[in-house]
Amino acid sequence: MASLNVGNLGEYLREQRRQAQLSLRQLADAAGVSNPYLSQIERGLRKPSAEILQQLAKALRISAETLYVQAGILDERDRDEVETRAVILADPSINERQKQVLLQIYESFRKENALDAQAGAPSDSDEMPPKTNWN
Repeated sequence: MASLNVGNLGEYLREQRRQAQLSLRQLADAAGVSNPYLSQIERGLRKPSAEILQQLAKALRISAETLYVQAGILDERDRDEVETRAVILADPSINERQKQVLLQIYESFRKENALDAQAGAPSDSDEMPPKTNWN
């Protein structure tokens, strides 16, 4: 786990709050934290827990993973994986068994690609498509 990057997190939170047109007090109330505590987070003086970040994300209507990346809890690659899993799990059009199967397939592809990358094997996207002669 990376160290918390609270300065950038605070700036990012302040910008998100302003874009949402919320006062510091309004966001603090919506997230269930104190006004002074939120102010300290925005100024980079406090390191919020993942739970607090989740509450703030919910109040700002942004993904918690975005705040985790800003805080240095997740790196960008982890965020993509977490968001993909969340989308699959949230899909109401497929049942729980189907979700688990999709997650297993997804994980197997990730492992396969990681092994290929370690071995230096070209991925499918690195290969040139076959030439076709339309004449």
